[in-house]
Amino acid sequence: MSTVKVGVIGYGGMGGYHVKHMAKSGIIEAKGVYDIDPKSQKRAAENGLVVYKNYEDLLADPELEAVLIATPNDWHPFYAKACAKAGKHVICEKPAAITPSLFEDMAETADECGTLLMVHQNRRWDDDYLVVKNIYEKDLLGPIGRIESRVQGANGVPSGWRCEKIKGGGMMLDWGVHMIDQVMFMMKEKLLHLYCQYSYEAGYDCDDAFKLEMVFSGNKCVEVVVDTNCFTPLPRWVVYGHDGTAVVEDWDLHGKMVRPIYTEKPREITGIKAGNGFTKTMAYRPHDTVETLPLEIVKPEPFAFYKHFIKAMRKEEEPYVKNWEVLRVLKIMTAAARSAAENKVVEIDF
Repeated sequence: MSTVKVGVIGYGGMGGYHVKHMAKSGIIEAKGVYDIDPKSQKRAAENGLVVYKNYEDLLADPELEAVLIATPNDWHPFYAKACAKAGKHVICEKPAAITPSLFEDMAETADECGTLLMVHQNRRWDDDYLVVKNIYEKDLLGPIGRIESRVQGANGVPSGWRCEKIKGGGMMLDWGVHMIDQVMFMMKEKLLHLYCQYSYEAGYDCDDAFKLEMVFSGNKCVEVVVDTNCFTPLPRWVVYGHDGTAVVEDWDLHGKMVRPIYTEKPREITGIKAGNGFTKTMAYRPHDTVETLPLEIVKPEPFAFYKHFIKAMRKEEEPYVKNWEVLRVLKIMTAAARSAAENKVVEIDF
C-alpha cells in the first residue's frame, strides 16, 4: 500500500509534532504545510516540506488525500469545511470546535461531501489510561465505585492564543476534552449529572484549572482535575474498587494495586492514634491482610491513530473516533461550563 500523503494547516507545536510522528510511521507522511507565520514557513522549508502560499493551493494539490488541521481552535471549523468541500479527508486537532453546534456543522459538511472527519483523540492510546481501562474492564479490583483522573503542572497556562477564551483557550478545552473522552470511552454506565468548578487565578478570561465531578448510574463517580499551578506531583490516577485500590503515579506507569486478603476468620480491627485522637475507621489494614501487586501494563499499538484513520478513509472499518462521541464530549464540556457559571449540579439528558 502506498504511503498516504497529507497537507498540514498550522505548523506550530502540534503540527510540527504530527509531521515528525508521521515520518516515523511509514504509512502516512506530510508533503507540505500552510501557515500564516513567516517563522513557521521558514522552518517548514528548512525541513524539506512544500510551503503553500495559501490554503487554496494546498487543497488544490491532487497528491494530498487528507489534511491535518492544527491551527488555533477557533479556526478548525472553517478549514475542516473547506477541506471537505475540496474532497479531502480530515484529521482535526482537538477540540474540533469550541461549541457543539459548530462541530455539528463540520460533521454534516463532511457527510454531505462524502469525506472523513476524524478528531485526534490520541490519548485513548495513553499507556496510563489503558492500564486503568484494563482494571475497570477486567474487574481487577472488583466493581469500581470511584476514579480520580488528574493532570497538573506548575508552569501556568501556555502563552499566546491558549490564554484567550474567544480562540478556544483554557484548560477545559485543552485538557478536559481528552480526559472526558477517556472517561466516556471507558465507562459503560450512563452519565447522570455533573458538577464543575473553574479557576481563574491566572487572571485570563479562560480557565487555568478546573475540577469536574461526573456521576454515573450504579452510583459510580469519576473526578477529573486539571491544574496548572500545582507544585508537587499528585497521582495521575487513583481507582477505588470494592476489592482494592490502584494508584498510577505518572505517565511512566509507576504505581501499584493493593487488594485485601479475605479469610473465613473474622478480622480484628486495630485502632491507631490519629492526630489528637484515636480511630478504628480510618486505620489501614495490617500488612498480612493485604497483597500488593504490580500494575498490569497494557501497551498501545504504535501509530494506532494513523492506522485507524487510513482504514476508515479506505472504508475498511468504522472510524475509531466517532463524531457522535466527539459531539458528546463537547456537550459535556458545555454542561460543565454551565455548572461552573451557575454553581449548581447539571443533569445530563443526552
